[in-house]
Amino acid sequence: MTEASTIHIVGGGLAGSEAAWQIAEAGHRAVIHEMRPLRRTEAHQTEGLAELVCSNSFRSDDPNGNAVGLLHQEMRTLGSLIMRAGDAHQVPAGGALAVDRDGFSEAVTAALGAHPNVEIRREAIDDLPPESWGPTIVATGPLTAPGLAEAIRGLTGAESLAFFDAIAPIVHRDSIDMGKAWFQSRYDKAGPGGTGADYINCPLDREQYDAFIAALIAGEKTGFKEWEASTPYFDGCLPIEVMAERGPETLRHGPMKPVGLTNPHNPTVKACAIVQLRQDNALGTLYNMVGFQTKLRHAEQVRIFRTIPGLENAEFARLGGLHRNTYLDSPRLLDATLRLRARPALRFAGQITGCEGYVESAAVGLMAGRFAVAEAEGRPLAPLPQTTALGALIAHITGGHVEATDEGAPRSFQPMNVNFGLFPPLDRMPRNETGRRLRGPEKAALKKRALTDRARADLAAWIGGDAPRAAAE
Repeated sequence: MTEASTIHIVGGGLAGSEAAWQIAEAGHRAVIHEMRPLRRTEAHQTEGLAELVCSNSFRSDDPNGNAVGLLHQEMRTLGSLIMRAGDAHQVPAGGALAVDRDGFSEAVTAALGAHPNVEIRREAIDDLPPESWGPTIVATGPLTAPGLAEAIRGLTGAESLAFFDAIAPIVHRDSIDMGKAWFQSRYDKAGPGGTGADYINCPLDREQYDAFIAALIAGEKTGFKEWEASTPYFDGCLPIEVMAERGPETLRHGPMKPVGLTNPHNPTVKACAIVQLRQDNALGTLYNMVGFQTKLRHAEQVRIFRTIPGLENAEFARLGGLHRNTYLDSPRLLDATLRLRARPALRFAGQITGCEGYVESAAVGLMAGRFAVAEAEGRPLAPLPQTTALGALIAHITGGHVEATDEGAPRSFQPMNVNFGLFPPLDRMPRNETGRRLRGPEKAALKKRALTDRARADLAAWIGGDAPRAAAE
């Protein structure tokens, strides 16, 4: 074992917590600098590490048919603290892995606080980390302190890009009218810890739906500050009223789609649209409104959301909100190991790099920690094969975007969830047992299975020190 190094991490969110864990578990000293509770943000409510500020879902846990489920599996294989805490504090959520947000954060905070190689300093970092710190990972997330963000821009000579991320409301379970709503997962699918009846469903007929859409569009919204006016939204987290403005049928084909659900109170009538609520804590006392991120004013949220059948008397534990996310032009600014080209002692991790989602943020933190450990020990770390979920995500951040072709055109790099579109194509498309080429759903399912099988094999080879076949692709 080489002499232990000290590696600093700025930010105690999911990425920073995961990076610190990987460093500490490798025998090095990790120092986490977290500004809460000395300084609050627009979104955080506690001082816990790895606090979940939006949804409590880590999304699909299917490692054979979903890219994020595969990412879960890869992170577990590499000893992820975030996945360990998530698995220990899961709540029913159909085919998804959702967690009790308080229990999850408390578990991460306790694990890091008890680790002999971890030090947690509660302090704000308002400028670039001093060079005397040596190797440092900046994992300040979407709410980077303005002073630090400005210092990063000054160092790189580039404008960071930003978008809005909206927060969905949370409802007290006992205030939902189950005489109108019912429990069911779409297509009765059961996920980790689930039963196939994990969501509360509230149906709307055509008249109710049309009135709801009109109310969303007319409702009074939170105003924008001058510096926010030109900030674009990330399509994966659009406020519900923005989706409504894109067309009256948009929500029926998005978060309010009625497919795969049957109302037991009126089984012969198909709902025009359905609002789903997902369990938000282990006690089952709180449910969040799935896909209902919003910038409506709080009073408007209460008024409009109580027009939804079953929510007429809803009591809200938290109303929706809006905050600004900031991220780097990472393909230009970062190298393949997430180091800042302008100052290689600095690595970046998490959403500030341009990934989107809790799991993706933690995954980038995991790899930043491992890159930092390899560098501290003076040993090469083979490139992750892009055929893996981790490799595909890192490749997107460090170079997987389309360059703008016209001078002055906006850069094309945008936040991205992990998805199979980031993976290299298969050498040949899968066939069924008789050798027949497949079409439709059967083809899609076998293709995903082939992609995930390849990913597992290549990750195993990478861990074993072999040269994975796709590492250089």
